[in-house]
Amino acid sequence: MTNRLAGSTSPYLLQHADNPVDWWPWGEAAFEEARRRDVPILLSVGYAACHWCHVMAHESFEDDDVAEYLNAHFVAVKVDREERPDVDAVYMEATTRMTGQGGWPMTVFCTPDGEPFYCGTYFPPAPRHGLPGFRQLLEAVANTWHVRRDEVLAGGAKVVEELAAPRGGLVGAQPPGPDELDAAASALAQEYDAKRGGFGGAPKFPPSMMLEFLLRRHARTASPESLAMVEHTCAAMARGGLYDQLGGGFARYSVDADWVVPHFEKMLYDNALLIRVYTHLWRATGSSFARRIALESADFLIRELRTREGGFASALDADSPDASGRSAEGAFYAWTPAQLRDVLGPDDGAWAAELFAVTDAGTFEHGMSVLQLPADPADPARYDAVRERLFRARADRTPPARDDKVVAAWNGLAIAALAEAGALFDRPDLVEAAVAAGDLLVGVHLGAAGHGDDTWGDRLARTSRDGRAGPNAGVLEDYADVAEGFLALYAVTSDDAWLTFAGVLLDVILRHFTAENGEFFDTADDAERLFRRPQDPTDNATPSGWTAAAGALLTYAAYTGSPEHRDAAGVGLGLVRSLGPRAPRAIGWGLAVAEAWLDGPREIAVVGDADDTATQALRRIALMATAPGAVVAVGPPTADVATPGAEPAAAPVALLRDRSLQGGRPAAYVCRHFVCRAPTGDPAQLAAQVGARDPEPPRVSAT
Repeated sequence: MTNRLAGSTSPYLLQHADNPVDWWPWGEAAFEEARRRDVPILLSVGYAACHWCHVMAHESFEDDDVAEYLNAHFVAVKVDREERPDVDAVYMEATTRMTGQGGWPMTVFCTPDGEPFYCGTYFPPAPRHGLPGFRQLLEAVANTWHVRRDEVLAGGAKVVEELAAPRGGLVGAQPPGPDELDAAASALAQEYDAKRGGFGGAPKFPPSMMLEFLLRRHARTASPESLAMVEHTCAAMARGGLYDQLGGGFARYSVDADWVVPHFEKMLYDNALLIRVYTHLWRATGSSFARRIALESADFLIRELRTREGGFASALDADSPDASGRSAEGAFYAWTPAQLRDVLGPDDGAWAAELFAVTDAGTFEHGMSVLQLPADPADPARYDAVRERLFRARADRTPPARDDKVVAAWNGLAIAALAEAGALFDRPDLVEAAVAAGDLLVGVHLGAAGHGDDTWGDRLARTSRDGRAGPNAGVLEDYADVAEGFLALYAVTSDDAWLTFAGVLLDVILRHFTAENGEFFDTADDAERLFRRPQDPTDNATPSGWTAAAGALLTYAAYTGSPEHRDAAGVGLGLVRSLGPRAPRAIGWGLAVAEAWLDGPREIAVVGDADDTATQALRRIALMATAPGAVVAVGPPTADVATPGAEPAAAPVALLRDRSLQGGRPAAYVCRHFVCRAPTGDPAQLAAQVGARDPEPPRVSAT
């Protein structure tokens, strides 16, 4: 058997490199082999931190008898959904169309031309819960392929025809107005869990994009209901087991409606999005609780997900060895009262058990409990000491495995989060980490290492690992989210290079991802052709590429005055007008971007010497702006000069052009569509214009 996965940059594929299954990576060679042998394709899609992917691998793909049958009757293709989101998207759509549900591992049987004819997710080794055993399924599909091939081919062709049919109505005439955004907020309120926070029932996912929308809506309308939903949900998530009470950072989702028991994998994208939410909640309210959660989660990113090259790894696994050496979900994070006493002694152990809701019966499995923090301790010093001792003791356990591939889109989200948190919380180390990740994306994903020459290009590689770019092309979310990160870096560093790189990426979106009618596609027009070109405007665990692109285009236009970029953002937001009021949970980021569109967004130019304390005070207030989507540019005067005989500074950023000091003092200009109010040097007046509160002292949140 040939090991074709050994050279992969995907940790998920490498996990399967030693299986007895004769795996092929996705590519034309696998389909050509299936045609040569006249057998169907078994397509297995998953990701490295997927618990049930590990279960199916252990039960079936590591079984010699199953592998022998599979190798004899199929060409087996393994795909990392995080490296190939386009492949995952089209086959997941087929799976949900055929079965009514989706998930990972995804198991798809295809013709040698890639047309799906039977789909599912996890299959057990023997029949149970209404599912056939995997070996039984293989035998049935192989028999059908040989005995009723015409039916299989006809069925596959019909599915492809249905999925590939043109879809109309995705682009509306104009972006949503106040009425549509109000209707979306009302619809969200109807689905809100007023008792537990969040939306809907179990399983319950962190609603990051909807929380951003509600924060921006509160900034625009002063809606107390919108802010209350954000504060309640953020408190419930961070006080429950979803949040790592010792090490910071959030798990993927809660299996229950009360945020008690998480699915323990910790994803980069969740934590990046949530750092931003808690940072923005602090900016709006001064909540010390929100500040603590944002910073602890940022520190988790730096401590546990940062790679040697300066990027951020994708995830930590849900599973790790327990005390007996058996791999178990949550083993690294759960505790018993006895374990607390072993580390802390009887008094502190009993105190910690009550504080963290660790019970004799357990809140998880096998008498174990996931740590929660229902209320802040009356003795903060004791809490800090106990927490530190438990954190050190936990470090002696075997940690979950890390998926250390760097995904461009998710690093873009992390860059935006760390840049903003670093600037707002006066943590220059976080800004430095964001810059280092940006340098990696430019140098490896966009640069020579990704393109085989000595110049950086304009096309992104989707992933890298150990400083080596992967072979897969970036998709729309990569370009949009990396541009979003670079724009955030420009706002906090004033380094023009980040704005330039963002413009390069957004120009690729306009040229290669945008249809004539303004719709966005998830893959470029010159990308590998699948049976359907992926196009999904709705959010999943991350903002949809469609609305992320609209947001980045809108921000770039606010800096540069480019009508092309603003018009593209406006057309892209057209779908939010119809979808937002009907299905707000599906398009939360689009609603957040629409709030920025409705507000302008406001453009804030701060003019003055960077070392002048007056400039720094104005810059601080500008970054504290809650006005939805507000952009900030800081630079020296360009319309006059402070020193007689000196030349005005050049301003490559349109927002800073022709800006002068006021009475020889630094000044701030607040504009919409480059039409500006009278400049001001008064921080209080600027704060009133941009919706910024006095950043000090922080308010102690009731949550």
